Amino acid sequence: MKAKYLLALPLLFFAATACKKGLESPNGSLALDVNDQTLSVTYKGADVFSEIHLGLVAADADYDQGLKLKSVSRASRISESYEMLTGKRHNCSNEANESVLTYKTPNGDKLKVIVRLYNDGLAFRYLLPAGTKVVEEKTSYLIKDGVNRWISPQVIDWENNYPLTTNGKRVNTMHAPEQGKEGKWAFPALLEPSKSVFALITEADLRYGNSGSYLDNNAAEDHYTVNGFSDSVLPDGCSPWRLAIIGTLDTVTESTLVTDVSTPNQIADPSWIKPGVSSWIYWGYNGGSMDYNLLSQYVDLAAEMGWPYSLADGGWPMMRGGNIDQLVAYAKEKGVKMNVWYNSETSIPARVKTISDPDGREKEFDRLEKLGVTGVKIDFFLPDSASMVDYYLDILKDAAKHHLLVDFHGCTMPNGWQRTWPNLMTMEGVYGSEQYNNGPFLSPGAATHNATLPFTRNVIGPMDYTPGTFSDSRFPHITTNAHELALPVLFESGLQHMPDIPESYYALADEIKDALKTMPSVWDNTVLLDGYPGEKVVLARQSGNKWYIAGVNGLDTPVTLQFSLERLGITPKTSILFCDGDADREIKVAPFPQGDKISVPCRAMGGFLAVIE
Repeated sequence: MKAKYLLALPLLFFAATACKKGLESPNGSLALDVNDQTLSVTYKGADVFSEIHLGLVAADADYDQGLKLKSVSRASRISESYEMLTGKRHNCSNEANESVLTYKTPNGDKLKVIVRLYNDGLAFRYLLPAGTKVVEEKTSYLIKDGVNRWISPQVIDWENNYPLTTNGKRVNTMHAPEQGKEGKWAFPALLEPSKSVFALITEADLRYGNSGSYLDNNAAEDHYTVNGFSDSVLPDGCSPWRLAIIGTLDTVTESTLVTDVSTPNQIADPSWIKPGVSSWIYWGYNGGSMDYNLLSQYVDLAAEMGWPYSLADGGWPMMRGGNIDQLVAYAKEKGVKMNVWYNSETSIPARVKTISDPDGREKEFDRLEKLGVTGVKIDFFLPDSASMVDYYLDILKDAAKHHLLVDFHGCTMPNGWQRTWPNLMTMEGVYGSEQYNNGPFLSPGAATHNATLPFTRNVIGPMDYTPGTFSDSRFPHITTNAHELALPVLFESGLQHMPDIPESYYALADEIKDALKTMPSVWDNTVLLDGYPGEKVVLARQSGNKWYIAGVNGLDTPVTLQFSLERLGITPKTSILFCDGDADREIKVAPFPQGDKISVPCRAMGGFLAVIE
C-alpha cells in the first residue's frame, strides 16, 4: 500500500453538544463537567474521575489558588483523518468536541484551558502567553483506594512492570527496588474506576522547551499530581496534552489518542522510511558487536529469514576482525540494511563524543548516510528535563535530514513523536526480553508482564521489547515457545528486533520459520478480541488480506482462551494455528478452529499465534 502523508489539519464546525458548564463526546458516551478549579468525567453515566484538579505555577503568576471559571466557549468539532507509517493502524481518524475554558486568579491573571472530549477519552492542555516559564504543575487526578490500578513506580529508564494494586502504596516490582522512589509513578497509568470501565492516564505532544513528567502522590495519597523533571518553557504558550483514554478495555487498547492530539508529520517526503524486522545480537551475545564474524552471522540470519535489517549494537567501534564499513558492504551484498548503536553521551560517559554536539552529530549522520547505514539506535538518556526533550527532538530532526531511522533506548516513553517524526520507529521504555540477560527477575514474572503490556505501555506507542526468544539467555524463560511466538504480533514496534541466536531460528519447523519470515511490523488495523490485564490477552492485527491473532496466558495455570471473529468481519479461507504442544518448548501446528466461538487451550504461561487469510 502506497502511503500519502499530508499535514492533517482539524476541521472545525459548531456542535450543539455543550451545555453552559460541560461538554460531551461526539457519540455521547463521555460527559465532562466543568467547575471553578476541577473537571469531572463520566462514561455512560459511570464516574471515571470525580475530580481532576487544574492549576500550575508560572514564574510570573500563580494559577493554582483561587481559580474562578469565567467562561466556557461554545463547543467546536474536531474532525480529522491522517495516516501513520507505524502503529496500530495505517488510517487513523478521530472526532472530538472542543471548548476553551477561561479562568481568572484573585490577582486578575487569566488562564485558558483547551479541553477536548473524544469518543475514546479526555484531552486538555494549558494555554498561556508564549514564552511562559512553568515552575510547577498542579494538575492532579483523584484516584481513591479500592480502584484497581496497573501502575509502575517511576525509574530513570521507564523500565518496570505494572502490578495490580488497589491503593497508592509502593509494591515490589521487577526493577531494582532502590531505583524507584516512594510515591512517584510512571506514565502510563491504567485504572479500572468501575467494573469493565477503564481509564489510562498519560501525556502527549511534548515540544521544544517542555519537560516530561510523572505522577506523584506523596503530598496526598489519593491525589496523583503531574510532576515534571525540571522547569518547562512554553515557547508557543501550549503545555503538553494531559490525556485520559477512557472506555471499555478494547476502546483503551485500540486507541490512537496519543497520536491524534500530537503535532502532524514534519517530514515532507517520508517515502524513504521503511519499517521492518531486524536481527539483533545483544540478547544472544552481550558484547558480540565487537566481533565481525558474529555480526556477519546475524546478517546471514536476516538474509535467510527475509528480514530487511540487522543491528550492530554497543561496542561496534571496537570491532575485531573487520570494521563497520566492511560489515555494511557485506550486508548490502546479502540484501540486508545495517543499523548501528550510539551512546547519547548524557547519563553514561562515552569514550568518544560524536552525536551530543550538534556539529559532531551532523558530521556523523552525514557519514552514516553516505556509508549506507539506514538507522541509529541511541541509548542511555537522562530523565526528561526540557533540555533532554530538546535533545530527542534535535536527534529526530537531524536523523530525518540524513534519511536515518531512529530507535531510542534507555529513554522516555512515547508521547506522539512517532506521528510528528515518522522516522521514529520504536522506543524502549519497557522491561523487555534483554532482562533475561541482566538478572533473574523477568523469568518468573514474564507471562503476567506480557499479558499486561498491551493494556499499558504498548497502548501509547511502539515498544522495543525485542520479542520472540526460543532458546535461553543467561536466565531462562519459563513461558512456552508458543507464548514467545505470539509476542512479535502482540507487541507493536516499527522496527521489530528478533533477539534469538541464529541456530535457534534455523532449528524451527518450516511452517514456523515461514510465519516468522513473512511477519509484518506495520499494521492496517488492530482489534482486541479478549483479555484482562495480567491474566490473558487475544489481539488481532491486520496486514493486507491477512489477520494475525496473538494470544497469551498470563497465569501459571492452564486456561482455554475463547474469542469470536465477529468484530473482524471475516470468514477464513486459509489459516494455520501455532499453539502449545505437550511440552513447554513444543509448538504444535494445527488447523485454526472453526465456529462462532473459537477456543484455544493454553498451557500455564502459554499462548498461540494464528495466521488467517
